[in-house]
Amino acid sequence: MAKRKRLSPAQPTYLSTAPENKSALGGPGTLSAPPIAQVASEAATEGALQELTAVLETARAKGLMIEEIALGAIDETHLVRDRLEQDEEEMGALVGSLRARGQQTPIEVVALGQTADGKTHGLISGWRRLTAMRRLYAESNDPAFATIKALVIQPDGAEGAYVAMVEENEIRVNLSHYERARIAVRALREGVYSSQKYALQSLFANATRAKRSKIGSFVTLVEALDEDLLFPTAIREKLGLGLARAFAHTPGFADEVVAALRATARPTAEAEQEVLSQLLAAYEGAEAQASSAPVTPTSERSSDPAEQPAPAPRVRSLDPADRIGADERVSVQAAAGVRLGFTPGQQRIELTGTAVDSTLMEDLKAWLRRR
Repeated sequence: MAKRKRLSPAQPTYLSTAPENKSALGGPGTLSAPPIAQVASEAATEGALQELTAVLETARAKGLMIEEIALGAIDETHLVRDRLEQDEEEMGALVGSLRARGQQTPIEVVALGQTADGKTHGLISGWRRLTAMRRLYAESNDPAFATIKALVIQPDGAEGAYVAMVEENEIRVNLSHYERARIAVRALREGVYSSQKYALQSLFANATRAKRSKIGSFVTLVEALDEDLLFPTAIREKLGLGLARAFAHTPGFADEVVAALRATARPTAEAEQEVLSQLLAAYEGAEAQASSAPVTPTSERSSDPAEQPAPAPRVRSLDPADRIGADERVSVQAAAGVRLGFTPGQQRIELTGTAVDSTLMEDLKAWLRRR
């Protein structure tokens, strides 16, 4: 008789989920990923992060990344601005637009590093937007207006920064010839450019030659009248060019205009324009009268060359870096109240103006002795 085998009771957990280290069928523990696969995965992750970092750094370096910067961290005086005045109506419209739609276009700034006043970025372009955002934040104290969107650019030196500012304003704001000329003069004084001619050619490279010529003529006005004009941006093109020609032809006329401006009340731009127009009309009238004076017949003139008057040199106002002909006379505003005239053919240098006094003479004598 066969021996019976005793059966054990069924195991309820036999087909249940296996522990983490065992299979459901009681086989050996589950194997982990091979080491080579883990190394490859980590290398791929690190490579992707490095590639993303490089893309972000390149975008930031090229000024393609928009960042949010605190309003107080931006130095709006980093560059000499080319806007002399701001139309309040235009500024009000910009403030309303920012309040309703937010900032649509970023400003441009350059990183300054650590500064004593806590400013981390210098403003390149976007002065109107920055001013409007600061006004909004002061009025509302809303954190949404506490920062401003900006592109952090790296211009090619100071020249590139000034060009970026001028080009942005040429597109967005209709600058006057006086403002254009003034930024060229100020950039030269700041040492950004080596000559006034180079400053004009660089800042207004996209302008026509005729336009650059007009801006160059207004440079004469800036040099002579910048400290005394109350409404310089209101000077009409025709009036400005006429004054520039008169200053170049007769350097002393600039001092007459300065004296007249200081002695006359000019509460409005129209009043100042009237003063300048009357002065120019009087000058042109005198010049026309002098040119129409009777000329002595040739037969009545002395034949002795020594008695013949020397021909009056042509007068022009130009950058000292240009070559000066022997028959020309250079006239430039050397300093506040001092105008310098130079006639190479006559070996003559003249100083005129309200600041030409005994003190200046003593300083010149001391400088000539040390020279």
